[in-house]
Amino acid sequence: MDSPDVLLLARAQFGLNIGFHILFPSLTIALGWILFYFRIRYARSGDPAWLATYKLWTKVFALSFAMGVVSGITMSFQFGTNWPGYMQKVGNIAGPLLAYEVLTAFFLEATFLGVMLFGMNRVPGWVHVLSSAMVAIGTTLSAFWILALNSWMQTPAGHVMDAGQIIAGNWLQVIFNPSFPYRFTHMLLASGLTAAFVLTGLSAWRLLRAGDDASARKTLRTGLVLSAVLAPLQILVGDLHGLNTLEHQPAKIAAVEAIWKTEKGAPLVLLAIPDDERRRNDFSIEIPKGASLILKHDAQAELKGIDAYAPDVAPVAPVFFAFRVMVGMGVLMLVAAWAGVWATRRGMLPQRWMLWTFSGFTFAGWIATLAGWLVTEIGRQPWLVTGILKTADAAGGVSGAQLGASLTGYIITYSVMLLAYMVVLTHLAGKGVQA
Repeated sequence: MDSPDVLLLARAQFGLNIGFHILFPSLTIALGWILFYFRIRYARSGDPAWLATYKLWTKVFALSFAMGVVSGITMSFQFGTNWPGYMQKVGNIAGPLLAYEVLTAFFLEATFLGVMLFGMNRVPGWVHVLSSAMVAIGTTLSAFWILALNSWMQTPAGHVMDAGQIIAGNWLQVIFNPSFPYRFTHMLLASGLTAAFVLTGLSAWRLLRAGDDASARKTLRTGLVLSAVLAPLQILVGDLHGLNTLEHQPAKIAAVEAIWKTEKGAPLVLLAIPDDERRRNDFSIEIPKGASLILKHDAQAELKGIDAYAPDVAPVAPVFFAFRVMVGMGVLMLVAAWAGVWATRRGMLPQRWMLWTFSGFTFAGWIATLAGWLVTEIGRQPWLVTGILKTADAAGGVSGAQLGASLTGYIITYSVMLLAYMVVLTHLAGKGVQA
């Protein structure tokens, strides 16, 4: 695949597939634990309102889980069709990690999901509670293995060369590579915020139609408190993750901060229009020496710029803007959560304008997650596996016409599926629970 346009189409197609897919695991990872919490509340209190709430949100979980499975299967085929060089080069590491995810996580989820959805009146209560716990554990295990592989691609460790093939020399180093702890924690918190705002937003949607719905009030409060706790934690972990990225992927940080030239006392660029061709920032709003102070805790510290890594550097503009969308959405979510917790104190119902605001934030977690994913994946370009395999070297021989046609089909199909998914979710929320 020699043509840059064809390579861009292949990347766009895979990006669309994985971008669509990540929406649903980012919700179900944490939603599984929220369901477990609802199930425990019902088991301990016997309150039918908690049972009704649990049953409603299991429908949301089941639908989201199914969407994730379907999109994940489609995505996995592209390893062979669009990126055969990936498995040829690093398949001895990627293959086992993906297999571990299927064997230890997906099978666990699929097995106990059936009991959780259909077994409440067919198995003892403790078995059903255990099934809810196993589903939640399965979603987290799935994230563990996928993030282990993705982190290894970002900061590879523990591998050796054997007859031209990359193999694992130490599996513990492969799995627990330098960026894995930060990336895994960051993703779990992102999922928690995503699920909390879906819970809050759909509950607010219900309360706009029926303000006396006690179950919706409970779930609204639960979502707000959860997001109010997780949002500042995410900011802290995000900062630690950024420092780890500076240590192991400094070129990505240079792109994120739009630092074109190596300099001491580098400014923090708040907003600008990065120009990749001329390697400069237009209409820049900066804080003098801010980047050096934040990243190295020294206002006079030297930060390497794009010039130190050229030509193996990522396009600056998409990474720069995506990072600011992620951070901006995170700050808005923090403000909305804390304002909501204050507004709902002592069981108070927020004013209608605030309920509309919460409804508008229903999928705010998706926006932040997608923006963060763009930073992570585009920021490591031109590498598919940092320092080992370039993206262009992994691409297959699919023609531009074939990629364009299939990409168009994916866009249409996924747009329809996502619209239908949102319509079903809002319909379920509008009906509310019936204890």
